[in-house]
Amino acid sequence: MSGRIVQISVSRGGVPKTAVAEARVTALGLEGDAHRDAEHHGGPEQAVCLYAMEAIGRLQAEGHQVVPGAIGENLTVEGLDWSAVAPGCHVLLGETVLLHITRAFKDYARVSQKRHPGWSRVYARVLATGSIRQGDPVRLLDEAEAAEVTATAFR
Repeated sequence: MSGRIVQISVSRGGVPKTAVAEARVTALGLEGDAHRDAEHHGGPEQAVCLYAMEAIGRLQAEGHQVVPGAIGENLTVEGLDWSAVAPGCHVLLGETVLLHITRAFKDYARVSQKRHPGWSRVYARVLATGSIRQGDPVRLLDEAEAAEVTATAFR
């Protein structure tokens, strides 16, 4: 299944994050992005935070004042089956950046996985680094495709 990057967002710490046209993705996340609470955010297992534009649209329809980047996600994507973006899956950004989804964001607000399954943001580990741009394709990969991308990235 494929989609696209709607918005790339970074901040010096905290929310909302600000849109940027492009970013370099490293093992520790997007260059130019920082975390105010390093105990609960960031690090290799939580290097990148993703959220679905479709979920933001549904939240807006409920009356919530939310826009891409407002709840702390680095990447707002659209076109993916968000229920399939779960711990253990792999996401390819553009042609080279490979992410491994590590966990759902566990807070206690409207986008909590615990209280509202399927509405959560997700965290990812970066398996292959590179640069991304707004509008780049995003694809969910199966295990074989992820292994092929990883092998290509380390040649």
